[in-house]
Amino acid sequence: MTDYISDSFSDLGTDQISVSVTNTSTRSIDPDDMYAILEENDDLFTTMSPTVTVGGQLKNGSETSSTASIRGVSEDYMTVGAYTLSSGRFIQYSDILSRQKVCVIGSYVAQSLYFGESPLGQTLKINGEAYTIVGVLEEKADSEEGSSDDCVFLPYSSATKLTRSADISSYTFIVRDTNTMEYCKSILKNDLFEVFRDEDLYDVTSLSEMLEMVESMTGTMTLLLVGIAAISLLVAGIGIMNIMLVSVTERTREIGIRKSLGAKQHTILQQFVIEAGVTSAIGGILGILLGSTLTISLGGLIGLEAMPSLQWITISFCISAGIGIVFGYMPARRAAKLNPIDALRSE
Repeated sequence: MTDYISDSFSDLGTDQISVSVTNTSTRSIDPDDMYAILEENDDLFTTMSPTVTVGGQLKNGSETSSTASIRGVSEDYMTVGAYTLSSGRFIQYSDILSRQKVCVIGSYVAQSLYFGESPLGQTLKINGEAYTIVGVLEEKADSEEGSSDDCVFLPYSSATKLTRSADISSYTFIVRDTNTMEYCKSILKNDLFEVFRDEDLYDVTSLSEMLEMVESMTGTMTLLLVGIAAISLLVAGIGIMNIMLVSVTERTREIGIRKSLGAKQHTILQQFVIEAGVTSAIGGILGILLGSTLTISLGGLIGLEAMPSLQWITISFCISAGIGIVFGYMPARRAAKLNPIDALRSE
């Protein structure tokens, strides 16, 4: 699960900084101001794009879709979102400047609304307004509904008309070096504070920061699972100890014979410790085989690439054998200390 989350964030881009602002009647910031910040710090940032989220419905003839992510973006958003085109072109600066009604669609939208036909040059209605499709993006997520392929991008200047609001509240910056992420965030915060004079009116976050929070949460869940596993191991260890105690009791005469023939205490001790370790290790191997099979099967069912790790297989085997050795030591020590005369009298 941790690998899946990390990969998902990596696909989004851990080099991104998201800026959210709340414009007021007295203090506000617009795309030109944000581009000015970008130019002043071009040694820190590679590009920036305003983002306008548009809620609504897509329509082509009688076919409709209400699941698509519709966003107004700049001509640089292909770099921001790491998209590539399968055909056509992306949004251009001239489209933004003249508020052209053009759009770029994802592969899922192309398949679900145009059924294999080339959508280039065709009309797509967004909330009842007609937009001309100028580009189609390459598939990124198997063209599934609600995925990153279920998207539409249009010039942010046109998107503001759809939302009936001139204010843009969201911007995405790309940093040149992820090692300078915190410094870049402080630069943005300082510039925004100069405008708003109120930290509650803006928010600067990075995907890497969010990833760290998620990894911290999954780490806590891992510790919880380790605690549950520890209880299971304790119960298993007690079970092994009881089995070995019964074994020692049943083999008391055998131990007496071996001791009378010259077996040393450490030899008897070693014999029973090895038996306990092997018993536990066999259980560990069976558990690893079962766990690996279920991991792959269940991972496939829920859509996760869950493969057993050689590192954790090794650790699991060592813990299994170690449990047997630790809990088998007391019965083995008891067997080693038996008096050979008393042991031979045992029935």
